[in-house]
Amino acid sequence: LGEGYGTVAIERNQIFLQGTRNNESVIYALQRSNGKVVWTKALGPRLEQDRGSGPRGTPTVDGDRIYALTENGDLACLKTTSGAILWQRNILKDFKSKNIQWDISESPLVDGNMVVVTPGGDGASIVALDKMSGETIWRTKELSDRAGYSSCIVADVGDVRIIMTFTHNAGVGVRAKDGKLMWRYEPVANGTANCMTPVFHENRVFYSSAYNSGCALLELKPNRQDLVRAEEVYFNRYMMNHHGGVVLVDGYLYGYHNAILTCMEFETGKVMWKDRSVGKGSLTYADGHLYLLSQKNVVGLAEAS
Repeated sequence: LGEGYGTVAIERNQIFLQGTRNNESVIYALQRSNGKVVWTKALGPRLEQDRGSGPRGTPTVDGDRIYALTENGDLACLKTTSGAILWQRNILKDFKSKNIQWDISESPLVDGNMVVVTPGGDGASIVALDKMSGETIWRTKELSDRAGYSSCIVADVGDVRIIMTFTHNAGVGVRAKDGKLMWRYEPVANGTANCMTPVFHENRVFYSSAYNSGCALLELKPNRQDLVRAEEVYFNRYMMNHHGGVVLVDGYLYGYHNAILTCMEFETGKVMWKDRSVGKGSLTYADGHLYLLSQKNVVGLAEAS
């Protein structure tokens, strides 16, 4: 399957993931029962990178279509059954942006009739495209931040649907219907690499980054003008998540503070416990447990308590 930093998307009897083949950045469909390749499709050139080559994102499945974004900005919509490309465009070229230092590391967000990605262009930090045709629906005219290494999420704040992500410069939120900027919070960002996907819960959003930055919880307040403003609940340096993400379970955040696994109370930012565990890495939650994977290939199991 070649090189890459993404993980798998599973739908029915197929497993989808991105990798490399020769000098191409590709997407693979595997048979879930035995791992055999069902189809593969080249999406663009494979980029060399001193921290690891290949694509960084995870494909997004939406019904009978799948959306994949390569390390070089090639965004494609394909049929899940055959890998046939339905449309394709390069978001760096189309929105006049440059690639970031360690290459695009984003998984596309599908919301309603839109697919949302972060080119990081002038007046086009975030864009929404028609998921059926690939045509541009809106771009963030008020936001020109370069892309971070995060992926967008979407949630309803009152009656306002909001897209949230972590750019190179700030934790941001834009209105989903037109891309209007709702907030831009800089203290939690560093000037090197903001990687974490935001965590949203009950009209609050949590951001965290490393390089001596920290973490913040923002309370989101909608008003009658179809707008949302953000107010800081707390900012601290007890959770500096480099990469690998943070999960929220029953009111507690779990993630790596640099290399140390940490449990933090979502509402207050209070640290409940810390453990060196397997070392810096990523985690996921299922069935009362945290499944841990370190960047040195050590796996571990911990109680989410």
